[in-house]
Amino acid sequence: MKDECSIAKLGEAILRKKAKKVKNINSKKIQNLIKKMITCVKENKGVGLAAPQIFESYQILVISSHPNERYPNAPLMKDEVLINPEIIKKSKKKVKDWEGCLSIPGIRAKVPRHTKIEVKYTTMEGKTKNVIFEDFIARIFQHEYDHLIGKVYLDRVKDNIDIVSQEQYFKLIS
Repeated sequence: MKDECSIAKLGEAILRKKAKKVKNINSKKIQNLIKKMITCVKENKGVGLAAPQIFESYQILVISSHPNERYPNAPLMKDEVLINPEIIKKSKKKVKDWEGCLSIPGIRAKVPRHTKIEVKYTTMEGKTKNVIFEDFIARIFQHEYDHLIGKVYLDRVKDNIDIVSQEQYFKLIS
């Protein structure tokens, strides 16, 4: 049996599959999965987590931005659970910035992402919500959304020179 917060690592098939839409948000299974995701993102010092990363192929992601040892400059925000998210609009402007991933430990890379993104999703309570995310939060959303479509952030890196060890990353940002 997998550890409660076991994270799928690069190479595991689930990370390359398109996740299934959630049909019954109120099911015990989905509600428990969401609770587990919130626990796991915090336990692993992440700022976001997608269900496929904990071996569950569902279109659910959690944005849990807060400063921590992996992301010392992350903005503080209330945890947001996004079910069956869709991208409505993306800014033309993209910025390349650092990303890491719980599924790809030990390295960081500069990834180009849209600076502003409008998304539509369902909340844990079953309400439809439209939100505009910007900057770091938009980056987290796009990173986690990629997990729902079978991609990882390394697929978006433009040049291998933008990939560094985590140790080197911390030297670069300090």
